[in-house]
Amino acid sequence: MSTCVFIQIRCRPGKTYKVAEAIALREIHSELYSTSGDFDLLMKVYIPNKEDVGKYINDRLLDIIDIERSMTTMTYKVF
Repeated sequence: MSTCVFIQIRCRPGKTYKVAEAIALREIHSELYSTSGDFDLLMKVYIPNKEDVGKYINDRLLDIIDIERSMTTMTYKVF
C-alpha cells in the first residue's frame, strides 16, 4: 500500500523544463504536468506506507536547485 500525494512546484523563472527533466530522471512520480497559475508543475507521487511523507519529499525532490517553492496535498480516500 502507498500514500498518494499531489505536489505543486513553483520554479525559478525560465527553469520549468529543466526542473521537469530533473524530476523525470529521478523516476519518483506517477504523473507530471505543466500547469498555469501560481505553480508551474503538478506531480502525483505514491509514497510507500513505511516512509515519512515529508522526509521522502525533502530527500527525493526538494534538493533540485531551481525549485523555488512547493505545496503538498495529502489524499486519504478514493471515491
